[in-house]
Amino acid sequence: MSECEGLTALVTGGASGIGRATAELLARRGARVAVLDLDPSTVGEPLTAHRADVTDDASVRAAVAAALGELGGLDILVNNAGIGARGTVESNSDAEWHHVFDVNVLGMVRTARACLPALRASAHAAVVNTCSVAATAGLPQRALYSATKGAVHALTLAMAADHVHEGIRVNCVNPGTVDTPWIGRLLDAADDPAAERAALEARQPTGRLVTAAEVAAAIAYLAGPLSGATTGTALAVDGGMQGLRPRTGTR
Repeated sequence: MSECEGLTALVTGGASGIGRATAELLARRGARVAVLDLDPSTVGEPLTAHRADVTDDASVRAAVAAALGELGGLDILVNNAGIGARGTVESNSDAEWHHVFDVNVLGMVRTARACLPALRASAHAAVVNTCSVAATAGLPQRALYSATKGAVHALTLAMAADHVHEGIRVNCVNPGTVDTPWIGRLLDAADDPAAERAALEARQPTGRLVTAAEVAAAIAYLAGPLSGATTGTALAVDGGMQGLRPRTGTR
């Protein structure tokens, strides 16, 4: 597949998980791709990599400038960098609330702000934000994380409205529970990892976790020219978790 041939892309949080799968898929589809990450040491060709801390505006601007200097412009921004949080509204300190919002929401703002001048010069400009089913479905023990992803969902719609007349499309993907290193760490920390994995799988109608490759495919679609009529959309990649209510038994 070569629908991204000749395009350039920047992926934040691109050294692992969904971001890495997305960067590699865009490259396979013909794009030249740069990755921004706190630890880009594992990233190799055909990707290029730059260290960036999305909570630091100067770090973001420097990394974006370096990446765009290599790429020669920008057509696609994938705002994927993010962190998780567990607990009810009582569980997390003010400092943690501020930090998770700083990464998950303001990190996207800083990166988009740095990239917009280059995106305005593109004939195929697209921004894809990694959101979550947590933005639209009430999940237990995810108050802080859900609040940030609800903000990402709203931010996506507002950005789409602001930039549609500049030819910049803005969409987001809403994954369910994805089998990533972060989920692996959560499972490892559980009292009964096997039981916790079974519970996560059971709450998705498909009966399994979403793969990073499946989310990457959705992001690549929204980022590419074949979705040129799509903006202001949240694409669920959640195994039916948000919309389906299947029967769990038989008569």
